Amino acid sequence: MTKPLLIEIGVEELPAIPLLKIITNIENSWKEILIDNQLDTQFKFLYTPRRLVLIHDNMPLKQADSIIELYGPPIQVAIKDGVPTGAGNGFARKCGVSFSEISRADKGGREVLYFKENKAGTDTKKLLEYMIKQWISSMNFGKMMRWGDRTDEFIRPIRWLQVRLDDDIVPVELFGVKSSNNTFIHRMVSFNPVKVNGIENYKDILANGSVTIYPYKREEKILKEFDELESIHNISIERDKSLLAEIVAITENPKALLGSFDKSFLELPPEVIITSMKEHQRYFAVYKDSQLTNNFIVVTNAVTDDYTKVISGNERVLKPRLADGMFFYKNDLKRGLSTDGLEKIQFMDGLGSLSDKIDRETKVAISLLHIYKEQITKETSRDFEELEALMKKAIKLAKADLTSEMVYEFTELQGLMGYYYAKSLGEDELIYNAIKEQYMPLGEGGELPFSIFSSIVAISIKLDTLLGLFSIGKIPTGSKDPFALRRAVNGISRIVTEYNLSFNIKYIINSLKKSYQEIDQTKLYDFIIERVSKSLKANPSVITAVLASGEDDINEIVKKVGALDEVVSNKSFKEQFTTFKRVANISKDLDFSSKFKIDETKFIEDAEKELYKKYQDITSANYSDYKSKLEALFSLKELLDKYFDDVMVNSEDLDIRTNRQNMIGSIYMSFKDIADIKEVSI
Repeated sequence: MTKPLLIEIGVEELPAIPLLKIITNIENSWKEILIDNQLDTQFKFLYTPRRLVLIHDNMPLKQADSIIELYGPPIQVAIKDGVPTGAGNGFARKCGVSFSEISRADKGGREVLYFKENKAGTDTKKLLEYMIKQWISSMNFGKMMRWGDRTDEFIRPIRWLQVRLDDDIVPVELFGVKSSNNTFIHRMVSFNPVKVNGIENYKDILANGSVTIYPYKREEKILKEFDELESIHNISIERDKSLLAEIVAITENPKALLGSFDKSFLELPPEVIITSMKEHQRYFAVYKDSQLTNNFIVVTNAVTDDYTKVISGNERVLKPRLADGMFFYKNDLKRGLSTDGLEKIQFMDGLGSLSDKIDRETKVAISLLHIYKEQITKETSRDFEELEALMKKAIKLAKADLTSEMVYEFTELQGLMGYYYAKSLGEDELIYNAIKEQYMPLGEGGELPFSIFSSIVAISIKLDTLLGLFSIGKIPTGSKDPFALRRAVNGISRIVTEYNLSFNIKYIINSLKKSYQEIDQTKLYDFIIERVSKSLKANPSVITAVLASGEDDINEIVKKVGALDEVVSNKSFKEQFTTFKRVANISKDLDFSSKFKIDETKFIEDAEKELYKKYQDITSANYSDYKSKLEALFSLKELLDKYFDDVMVNSEDLDIRTNRQNMIGSIYMSFKDIADIKEVSI
């Protein structure tokens, strides 16, 4: 038998960000608790800023009855001379009965102690308090609170509690608050508790009290009002998903309103205006013809018949924020971009100041510039000497905005403000764009730098951080990566792949290591290879096969993995691969330290002559990519099958045997230039 269950935990306003971070865990935790208590049923988890709610339409009134069967130690161990041993008595204690109530049973051909009990299911009402407390304690919001004289803690003080199974109030006490049949509606409607006569009335009472209990309905209402405002005013509202989720979490009665600010503030970089609105006020940016306008959208939680005061109030609050931004911006422009003061800011203990980091990054950047000399001169159509000077200046100015007033106020604008200041001060476009793009990509799938010049700056910053932190032993362990070194490797990998830049890991580490303390090059190499491998979407054995070829260049690794994975993913490939596994097996004991010598005069069978001719044609041809070369090598299958049918590789004649093994070994090595095919499994 089932009945509806309502659990409402009323709190002071929940902070949105901590709640949203664990929202999935909150729901999953209750599901696990239900399973653990043999009460697994469907439920809805709902929330507003003032309540956490669980609703079950069909909650079992009790656990199902169960049969408990326990097997104990063998009789010869449990009983000695007719008296129960410690093992026997221990089993009885585990079962919660005296030894005389323990039976015997056969298990695996041996007689053992045995206990069976028919256990009646516990009433749900008796379990709910324990279950709710367990659920509450599972919510790890990070920073917690204590209130009054209590020693227990939660994210915010709990003010009311409603636990009811159908019409019955279930006696539950939580943080000193006892369950009742009261709830609270929107504060601007009433501060007084409202009696809930039954679960079926709960949602109506909240709706009539200007509380939209379903988060998805609050989101739908906001987006619908966005659409209406866009249509009326011919504008476009930025749909920032994270901001929208936050607004949904902090409102019970959302209402989207259009406000404005003085047009003179549009002199500020758009990102300054947007950041000021979003971070401080939770406003949405408004565009017209793809240009930021002097409007904003505020989603209020107010309940009123006249929203003009709400709009004007928000306009008054925003004005001083933007005025501060304008003050910082003009002061920074007067000061100009300067690295003065960076020598006083420590980057990391053992790695000196930010000024020291700039010096190291410059050496890295110039080294990479020489490696990519051909590509970058072609891209920019500039003299290499000019590019070298511009690169040194770009690296020097990249962190100059860290001492600006604007970045001090809005740290998330670092790099971006340097771009605006450098552009306003007349710096070369390569420099100001490199400053803007120095931290790209910002995350998985994030935008990449838009030029090779900017890419070198971005790689240099990431590479210096990698080399530097490994040199002082700050190496990620397990899931911990406080300095985002894994993300740095992923960024480097994506950039060099996008621009087809060579990046030989061992060569680059070795050429740059002199600027750092002693680095465990093997650990760093393995770390980079592991991150590159995990970023690839391919058959794991394909990745292993490419790495086994000895390839150290990130760009080439990515290309080879992509090509081989595409070939082996073909449905018909599995049937063909047996032939090439045989090639790998024959080659496994050969000496690869020197080039295999093949003497055509020692060919006897037509099959080996035909195979060698086709192999020579394949290896002498030029290929546009690895896939084309692999397909050509795999086209040897038919001739190889004939070869294995007609030719005895392990001939009794040593010279002939060696010659035949050398030919198979040569074919294997041609594959191994791309991947070690013996590692592939499909």
